[in-house]
Amino acid sequence: MDVEGSRGRLHEVDLLRIFAAFSVMAYHYLFSSYADGTSAMHFPHVDVVARYGYLGVDLFFTISGFVVLLSAWDRSPRSFVVSRAVRLYPAYWIAVSLTAFVSVAFSQGRFPVTLQQYLANLTMLNSLPNIQNVDVVYWTLWAEVRFYAMILVLTWIGITARRVTIFCWAWLGATLVFQTGLLPHATDLVLNTQFSHYFIAGMALCLIHRYGATRQTLAIVAIALGNAIYRGIGFADRVGIRYHTEIHRTAVVAIIITIFAVMMAVALRLTHRLGRPWFAVLGALTYPLYLVHAHIGFIIFERLGDQVNHVLLVAATMLLMTGIAAALHYGVEQPLAPRLKRLLGRVPPVYALRK
Repeated sequence: MDVEGSRGRLHEVDLLRIFAAFSVMAYHYLFSSYADGTSAMHFPHVDVVARYGYLGVDLFFTISGFVVLLSAWDRSPRSFVVSRAVRLYPAYWIAVSLTAFVSVAFSQGRFPVTLQQYLANLTMLNSLPNIQNVDVVYWTLWAEVRFYAMILVLTWIGITARRVTIFCWAWLGATLVFQTGLLPHATDLVLNTQFSHYFIAGMALCLIHRYGATRQTLAIVAIALGNAIYRGIGFADRVGIRYHTEIHRTAVVAIIITIFAVMMAVALRLTHRLGRPWFAVLGALTYPLYLVHAHIGFIIFERLGDQVNHVLLVAATMLLMTGIAAALHYGVEQPLAPRLKRLLGRVPPVYALRK
C-alpha cells in the first residue's frame, strides 16, 4: 500500500498501518485462537480488549481508500494495474507457499491444503469459484481486489475531483439501495457492501486531503460513517455469536468513530508533524506480516502451547512473524518488485488498459 501524499510520504499513515496490523495479530493470538478452539492458550485479562482487534481491518480498508486513490491519481490504467500487481503479488506468492507448506507439514490436518486450493489461491481470485483461502486472513484481499477494480474504472474514465465525487455518491447510493433488498444479491460482487463505506470514506478523505473539505465530501464521509456503524454493529453481533461471547456494541461504535476521526485528521493535514521517517520501515512490514501471521502462529501455539510459558510463546511468535515479514519485504518484495514491473512493462497492452 502506497502512502505517498502531495507533500511527501504520509509517515503518520505508516504508523496507523502498524497499529492496524498488530491489532489484527493480537485479535488472532489473544482472543480468536482460543475462542474457536484452535489454541488452548487463554488470556482472560487481555482478550476483553484484544477481541476488538478485528477492527484493524476496518482501519486498513479506510487507509486503502485514501492512499490507493491518492497513488492512482496521475496514473494510466495500465500503470495502475502494474503498480498494484507489483505491490500485492510477490510477497503474497511466498506467503501462500510458506503457509501452505507449514499447514500441510505441521498442522496435523487442522488446516488442510489441496493442490487445487493452493494454485487457485496464487491468483488471489479463488473466491470467484468459491475455493477456500489457504489462510483465514486472505478474505480481505478479495475485498481489496474488488476495490482496485473500482479505481481501475476511474483511471480509465480519468480521475478528477468531480468524477471521484460523483463516483463516491453513486457507489454509496448503490450500497444503501442494496441494503434495502432492492438489488440482486449478485450485485454485491461489485458493490462490496459489507465494507464499501470504508473505501468510499477513504476516497472522500483523499479529496479533502488534496483540495480541502467541501459540503459534498463531508456529507459523503458522514453518511459512510453512519453506514459503517450500522454494518459494524451487525458484524460485531455475528462475531459474538460465532465465538459465544459478547462484543459490546458501544465499544465497536466508539472504535469506528475513532477510525473516521483519525483519518479525517490525516486528511486535514493535522497529523503531519506526528510522522517520523522510521515509521516507513515498520510500515513496509505490515502487508507481509498480515499475510503470514495467522495459521502459522496457530500451528505454533498448538504444537508448543503445553510446553512453553504462554506469554513468552505469544511474544516470541510475534517477534518471529515480524522477522519473517522483514525477510519477505527485504528478500522478496524489494528485489522482485522492480523485476516484475519490468516484465509486466514488456507485456503488450490490451485495448481496455490503453490510455
